[in-house]
Amino acid sequence: MTKPLISVITVCYNAVNYIEATILNVIGQKDENIQFIIIDGGSTDGTVEIIKKYEGHIKYWISESDKGIYDAMNKAWAKADNDSYLLYLGAGDKIIALPDMSLYGDADVIYGDAFLGENKLFKSTVGWRSYLGNTIHHQAMLVKKSLHFDPPFSLDFKIYSDFDFNQRLLKQGVKFCRDHSFQGYALEGGVSEQLDIDEIAQIVTKNHGFLIGKLSKLYFKLQKLNGVRKNNSSNSTV
Repeated sequence: MTKPLISVITVCYNAVNYIEATILNVIGQKDENIQFIIIDGGSTDGTVEIIKKYEGHIKYWISESDKGIYDAMNKAWAKADNDSYLLYLGAGDKIIALPDMSLYGDADVIYGDAFLGENKLFKSTVGWRSYLGNTIHHQAMLVKKSLHFDPPFSLDFKIYSDFDFNQRLLKQGVKFCRDHSFQGYALEGGVSEQLDIDEIAQIVTKNHGFLIGKLSKLYFKLQKLNGVRKNNSSNSTV
C-alpha cells in the first residue's frame, strides 16, 4: 500500500531560539512522503531569516500578521494537500517517531504519545475522559484533512480550539487509531499549559451539553485540588 502524504505544520511568532531545532527535526525525517508548512506571525527577532535558510526544504511558508495561533493554524490547514494527514508542531516541538502509515489506509485520526519536556510522558487515550477534557496532544496526532476541508479551528477560543476540534471529531464518530510507536515531543511552556477550566467547560458544553459541561468543570477542579494536595504532601517535613 502506498503511504499517504503527511503535512507537518509549524506556526510560530518570534521563535528565533526554537524554530531551527524544529525545522532540522522535520527535514531530517527519513520518510519522503512529508511536506513542511510554516506560518509565521510576522516575527521581528530573526525567525524569518532562519526559515529562509531552509526554504528549499519547505513546501510553503509565509510571514505576516494574524489574529492569533488558531488563525495561523487555519491558514496552514488551507495550504495542506487535500489528500494528506496533518501534524502540528510548535516551534521547539519535535517528531520522535512517526507511525507506519501503510498500516492505516482507512484511519481518520492516528495518535500516539507525547513527551512534555524531557521527563514527562503524556499517554494519549480516547475514551470517556475525552468528553471531559483533551486526552490527545497534537504533537502526536495525525488528522486526515478530508474529514474537514475547510479550516476547522474556531477563533472564539483562545487556548483550546484544537480541543474543540477534537470534540467535534468525536461527535462525528471518526475512527481514532492508536499507534504505540508514534511519539512526539512538546516544548514546555506552551499556551495550553495554562489551565483554563472555564474555557474547557465552555467547549464541552457546546459539544456535549450542559450536564457534561458541568461534569467537566467538576472533574478539573477535583484534579487541580488533588494536584495541590500531592504537592503539599511532597513538600511536607512531617
